[in-house]
Amino acid sequence: MESAGNEIVFKKETISKLLTLSFKEDKTKVSSDAVVLVGEMLRVFVEEATRRSVKQAINEDCDTVNIEHFEKILPQLLLDF
Repeated sequence: MESAGNEIVFKKETISKLLTLSFKEDKTKVSSDAVVLVGEMLRVFVEEATRRSVKQAINEDCDTVNIEHFEKILPQLLLDF
């Protein structure tokens, strides 16, 4: 994952490799449109996780976000997605 300023960007090669690793047949191909779509879904997921983690940290009067904040928001985040 790269960050261009405040924008979250995933490498297309990484997304494509993740998708192909989940396929059961070696002949299955991934289109470039599918890679772009999954990249957008990952970006939205990461942004939402970040927002919720920050909100959790603020609710607990913490100055920094740590893994415990993320762990607290993760179950509901997964249900929402």
